[in-house]
Amino acid sequence: MVLQARNKHREAAPKPPQPPRVSQSPLRGAPDVGAGEPGPERAPPSPGRKGAAGRKGPRAETAAPPAGGGLGGRLAARLRWALGLRRAGRGRTWTTLLLAAFAAVLHWSHITHLFENDRHFSHLSTLEREMAFRTEMVILASWYRIYTKIMDLIGIQTKICWTVTRGEGLSPIESCEGLGDPACFYVAVIFILNGLMMALFFIYGTYLSGSRLGGLVTVLCFFFNHGECTRVMWTPPLRESFSYPFLVLQMLLVTHILRATKLYKGSLIALCISNVFFMLPWQFAQFVLLTQIASLFAVYVVGYIDICKLRKIIYIHMISLALCFVLMFGNSMLLTSYYASSLVIIWGILAMKPHFLKINVSELSLWVIQGCFWLFGTVILKYLTSKIFGIADDAHIGNLLTSKFFSYKDFDTLLYTCAAEFDFMEKETPLRYTKTLLLPVVLVVFIAIVRKVISDMWGVLAKQQTHVRKHQFDHGELVYHALQLLAYTALGILIMRLKLFLTPHMCVMASLICSRQLFGWLFCKVHPGAVVFAILAAMSIQGSANLQTQWNIVGEFSNLPQEELIEWIKYSTKPDAVFAGAMPTMASVKLSALRPIVNHPHYEDAGLRARTKIVYSMYSRKAAEEVKRELIKLKVNYYILEESWCVRRSKPGCSMPEIWDVEDPVNAGKTPLCNLLVKDSKPHFTTVFQNSVYKVLEVVKE
Repeated sequence: MVLQARNKHREAAPKPPQPPRVSQSPLRGAPDVGAGEPGPERAPPSPGRKGAAGRKGPRAETAAPPAGGGLGGRLAARLRWALGLRRAGRGRTWTTLLLAAFAAVLHWSHITHLFENDRHFSHLSTLEREMAFRTEMVILASWYRIYTKIMDLIGIQTKICWTVTRGEGLSPIESCEGLGDPACFYVAVIFILNGLMMALFFIYGTYLSGSRLGGLVTVLCFFFNHGECTRVMWTPPLRESFSYPFLVLQMLLVTHILRATKLYKGSLIALCISNVFFMLPWQFAQFVLLTQIASLFAVYVVGYIDICKLRKIIYIHMISLALCFVLMFGNSMLLTSYYASSLVIIWGILAMKPHFLKINVSELSLWVIQGCFWLFGTVILKYLTSKIFGIADDAHIGNLLTSKFFSYKDFDTLLYTCAAEFDFMEKETPLRYTKTLLLPVVLVVFIAIVRKVISDMWGVLAKQQTHVRKHQFDHGELVYHALQLLAYTALGILIMRLKLFLTPHMCVMASLICSRQLFGWLFCKVHPGAVVFAILAAMSIQGSANLQTQWNIVGEFSNLPQEELIEWIKYSTKPDAVFAGAMPTMASVKLSALRPIVNHPHYEDAGLRARTKIVYSMYSRKAAEEVKRELIKLKVNYYILEESWCVRRSKPGCSMPEIWDVEDPVNAGKTPLCNLLVKDSKPHFTTVFQNSVYKVLEVVKE
């Protein structure tokens, strides 16, 4: 029967007077028709969504926007026209934007209040502000300091003043007198970005659910689960803090593209720009986009997106990847990533669609074939490109994932897995989701989507194509969000730090509790507002307690030992003296003392990982002479030794000497070198500075 249907399709296609018939199942990747192009196979608009298909004459959205309506009205109209947005009432649009702006200001105030309470940041000295940042946060700030010095040298002013006051004290932004202070600048930028992110969340929830109640649910879920959603209030200048707001915009645009009946260049260009801004600051962005591409491909395979639309999305991802490659000065890791390989393989599968249709197998078998082709093709292409170009920068990511499923261990993997944020999700997390009712609400939404998908799949397998075509394009964005939820759940379970993606996406999914498309049967009996109010009231019981707990956190930053260390380095060593030590400490030395360092927390470079391994051999059981010889090769003048690194461990097998026992079993059982040097650094090193935490060793040159 399947073969006969394909033969009918091939026989009917060459006849020009007849409209193109789609005899094969629409779930075999949907027909080769332009997204939204008119044709008899196009699904009629669902009863709840009034589209242009029912209008006579030319489509309204293809016309240029009217010139009248004032400047604000003209700008809004042109933006809607460029992105292909449906026209809404002027009052409704402005109300949504005002509520989004209110959510942005509220979130900005919230996170600045939490950060100020925790650090007392506005009253710290410049050095203390810089020391308040750790690891990768400091490296980003140090680059900005170099940039401002260059600007000052060529006569470009980098000073700006903030005069906004808030409450009894000053927020971190108001206390900054100029952009020359990198700590203040980064706090300001991050908090503004994350305020705008909350506005996007409100718009996202409203657009996805079709109701401003959905936007309200998304925002309040975010606040009630804030300690799971983000770490921005404790560690502002993390790379993901820069990237994530652009991911929210990117996913909103993807949702719009999936729902739109006609693709506009403005939407595609906006998607490309958001991709670029998401990928530039954070190396892990490529893995997130990999899950998105995989989800969209699955949506295509089972027929919820047509081939033309997916092909355009793939092209946009390819263009944005190429732009990032150029803007990142030829970062070859991007071109040899799983993300890039997946894009190429999916492009190939789309090009081979006619050949797949000739295979005389069932629908389910064809889905499996395409899925296996994508999976194995991506892995093989990634392996081949890495070998051909000799790129090993992201090898540790593969090893990290391998260690999650098998007993694989090496030095780099243990450095990650011994840190709590890279361990598996803690068992308390699902319980916390349940207490705020976030998990139950999302499960209800997810089950509702799965029921619709199963109904569609059953129609396909039973060859009830009319039933399938009716639902195909209406449910595309819902199926995508369900698959993306599964992907984020897997990432969050494997790596606790990646709850950054899971929790906000759960908040977005919770907005669908207001969707008439999913729960119209309920809203015919009960007013949607009553349902939402009841859910939010129940959520607020634990949610308000969570907020109160965070508001009650009061502290003040103080790190006198490190301050003494930085001051000694600045006044007692030469400007070109080279330092080595623990990555977090080296970041502070780079920012505050402006001294050259041989290793820092950006661990994605293979060469940097190799240098860090040499530096960390000070905490191994190797001989002092061997370690000194390797440090001299790196041209190290001073080594900052921290005794705590020699003895502390987050869990069994995670102290530095124990990690080195896995890497260097020959010396296992010997006394760690760091313990010996704490007592007496001679003859290979000379102690030149020491306090309660740090001991600076000068490398004795032969």
